[in-house]
Order: sequence, then structure tokens, then C-alpha cells
Amino acid sequence: MDRAIYTAMGAANAALNRQAVTANNLANVSTNGFRAQLTAYRAVPVNGPGDATRVLSTESTPYNDYTMGSVNQTGRSLDVAMPQNGWLAVQLPDGSEAYTRDGNIEVDSEGQLRIKGYPLMGDGGPLEIPPQAQVTIAPDGSVTALGAGDEPTALAQIGRLKMVTAQPYLLRHGDDSLFHVDPTVDENPVLPADPALRLMPGALESSNVSPVKAMVDMIATARGFDMQMKVISAVDDNEKNANQLLSIS
Repeated sequence: MDRAIYTAMGAANAALNRQAVTANNLANVSTNGFRAQLTAYRAVPVNGPGDATRVLSTESTPYNDYTMGSVNQTGRSLDVAMPQNGWLAVQLPDGSEAYTRDGNIEVDSEGQLRIKGYPLMGDGGPLEIPPQAQVTIAPDGSVTALGAGDEPTALAQIGRLKMVTAQPYLLRHGDDSLFHVDPTVDENPVLPADPALRLMPGALESSNVSPVKAMVDMIATARGFDMQMKVISAVDDNEKNANQLLSIS
């Protein structure tokens, strides 16, 4: 089989992977705090006998687009938006930490604060509030609660949200839709709290995915895939014609 088929097949496989990433980005256009995943490929020369004229496509380390999405005011007391490079810490089932920019905080039936179903971390561990309490979150992350029927002066501080600062190269996006510390960059999987961070209460950061750009990328990738499949088909036809000529002779 002609080696050109393998070259085109590698490019077609890269197009399929790129299409999957773009489709996932498009599906998360309305996900709060979502960071668009980027695809990166590079040409690798094929070493061997003969001239170095062939290259294959290989996937590079995937990153995410860390530009901020638009911040929308919701007026909800449990909604928070983080500044650039600011993250909220959540607790995983195994007790470790992960990080998110989704500030849509919920309260479960036991009074525990959660994001995406994961316990929201405070300075001393997961945060819990009294039943039917009115919760207020200050810009410095302090969480206060006012019990049902209590006087306005009876505010009780529950704790403080654990907010961390992380540069883009430090985190990697996981299959659980959360971000984790890259062990190749930092051996410590837990980031320290940054007391200097200030959040925006009553607001949510939207996804930074552009629907128009994602649709254009999907169309361009589909056309690139079709082009590679035509190359494979043309090479296969040439091989068949060559075999017919050899059989005649």
C-alpha cells in the first residue's frame, strides 16, 4: 500500500479529534465559567531510508483558552464571579481538591454548599450553613448566615471560601469538568488560599466559547477531513490501476 495513505490517514484522524474538541466546546457555550479547549498538532518527519520528504501529524499537549468570559449580574446571593486567574476549590470524593470558575453555588438538603455536586471548600474544610438560613457572600469570600426569624444584627460568620490563584500553565482540565494541578509542573496537588483575591457577588461568568467561531471551525475541519479522504481514495484508485497494468503485462 502506498505510504501516502498513511500520511493522509494521520491527518484525517487529527481532523476527527479536532472536530470532537470543537463539538464539546460548542456544547458548553452556556456552561458557567467554561474554558474552551484548544487543539494543537505538529508535523513530525518520518525517519528512515530514503529522502526525508514525508511527515505525519501528531497531537501536542492540549491546553485551554483562559481568557475571561463575560460577567453577568444575576442578583442571586449564592452566585459569585472570580477575577482573572482566580479559582474556587471543591472537594473530590477521595478527599483531594480540584478547582473551578463556576460560581453557581447550591445548598443541598443537609445545608452543605456545593458546586456541580462537589462540596465547596472553605479555609477549614467544606462549608455548611444552618437550615433555612439566608446566606450572604462578601467580596473577600466571607460567608455569613442569618437564621430564619433572627434579627438582622444576628449575622453569624460561617467561614470563608477557599479562593486560589493559579497561572494557566499550572492547571489541566480533567474528565470531571474540573481543573487539577498538573503533576509535571507542581508536585503539590493542593494550592494555598490567596487572601488577596476579591470576587464579585451576585454575578456569574459565562463561557468564553464563541458560538460563531466554533461553528466556523467545525465547517473548516469537516472540509479538511473530506480532503484527506479524497487523497486516500485517489491513492487507492492509483494502486488498483497499477495492479491492473501489472496483471496485463
